[in-house]
Amino acid sequence: MNNKMNNKNGGLRRVLGRVEIFSLAFGTMIGWGWIMLAGAWVRSAGTVGAILIFVAAAALCLMFGLIYAELSAAFPLAGGELAFSYRGMGYAGSWITGWIISLAYISIAAWEGIALSAALNYLFPIHDAAYLWSVAGFDIYLSWSAAGMAGAVLLTVINIMGVKQVAVFQMFLILLLLIAGIIYVLGGFAFGTFENTAPAFTDLTGAGTVLLMTPAMYIGFDMIAKSAEEVNIPLKNIAGTMILSITAAGVWYVLIILGTAMAAPGGVPGDEFVQAPGVPVDGFVQTPGVPVAVLAAFIYKSDIFGKLMICGGICGIITSWNGFMFGASRILFAMGRSGMLPRLFGIVHPRYQTPAGAIAFVGLICFVSPLIGEHSLIWFVNVAAFAAMLTYLLISVSYIRIRKKEPDLRRHYRIKRGMLVGTASILASAFFLICYAPFSPISLKWPEEWTIICVWALIGGLLILIKKLRSAGTPSPEQRERLILGEYARETPIPPGSPR
Repeated sequence: MNNKMNNKNGGLRRVLGRVEIFSLAFGTMIGWGWIMLAGAWVRSAGTVGAILIFVAAAALCLMFGLIYAELSAAFPLAGGELAFSYRGMGYAGSWITGWIISLAYISIAAWEGIALSAALNYLFPIHDAAYLWSVAGFDIYLSWSAAGMAGAVLLTVINIMGVKQVAVFQMFLILLLLIAGIIYVLGGFAFGTFENTAPAFTDLTGAGTVLLMTPAMYIGFDMIAKSAEEVNIPLKNIAGTMILSITAAGVWYVLIILGTAMAAPGGVPGDEFVQAPGVPVDGFVQTPGVPVAVLAAFIYKSDIFGKLMICGGICGIITSWNGFMFGASRILFAMGRSGMLPRLFGIVHPRYQTPAGAIAFVGLICFVSPLIGEHSLIWFVNVAAFAAMLTYLLISVSYIRIRKKEPDLRRHYRIKRGMLVGTASILASAFFLICYAPFSPISLKWPEEWTIICVWALIGGLLILIKKLRSAGTPSPEQRERLILGEYARETPIPPGSPR
């Protein structure tokens, strides 16, 4: 299906090559989380424990990635999960899957604005002005929130202007992020010691805490599936790009953990460094509140390196934010185009051929989120991890059903022992979901994290109601299959004049 066909059918331009889609996936995975959480991983699980957890999570994501690769090559469409689940489980299963993966992506996109406000505040302290309210003990001022809100507007505009611009912007920022990360890791290796890596392990509670975070750190490899309609590479090469992005992210996290552990005992500086923010120590000033920045200043004995880590972190914020806005808008666009959501979500910009309506919706949520405050960061991370695992479960079930129902389906890439991989994926994702459940000792927090999930479910219900009240133009099941699966549909083509 070429560009001309795509545009004619309400589709998107195929402009992304291997480098662009790799940068979207990899940049989304390694964003800002490690800047804030690397020290906590080492303290909670121990050095070896944290490394093993992240390696295991990478292996798990590779398993999910193989499933995504086979399905993406068979159905290279925008909002890939929607197409996979529709083919495997039908309309209801597809709607639930699309809305859940949207929650995963939007949750992280939402906290990127909060992270940007926090990071800029560390670089250039923002004067507290125009007090609004307090959330979980964090006082929120309009002056503090404004940075994240401005970032949301900028990213929304860039995403509407075109996917090629998004990809080029992403690659430039990833380069800067990589430079900062390499400097940090090399500092830990050069000036730290292996004695600092003790303890190797802690306890099950600490390990469980890190385990629950890791799915959110790897969300983004499925970006390739969401952008498959805009990819301009042979379909059989999708798998290799996806596997490479997951492997690269896994290596990145292992190096960051090891560098953090070697820099200081337990991943945190000693008592001689932890003083009041702004107090000079050994000729430099610590950067408060950003663990990796504190460690970088500590090991290099210069606050300049702490500021450098924050600059790298800001690049990570934007690459991750950019990627999650891109991915969330594609799945919502696919739902809008197929009639699952109001028509607004299926609008394509007439000039830039981007899903402008869906991008604007995600941008609006990102614009509002800085008003919740910095303490919501971990809430959004955990909610995103939960939503991602639930999505992977549904996609794995869809994969098994498609394998059984359509053994002769044309697949440009096929997993060896696919049924075994699919079954293992179902069991693995189910295990994580049990860990998130209310009866688990390391479950999601009430009321904060479960409230986010309930609010998202309520929004979905309201959109369904709006769609039903405006039933005019609702596509028939045959038309919907054609809208979701395009030329890969099994039903008859859409009649002329039908709603798109």
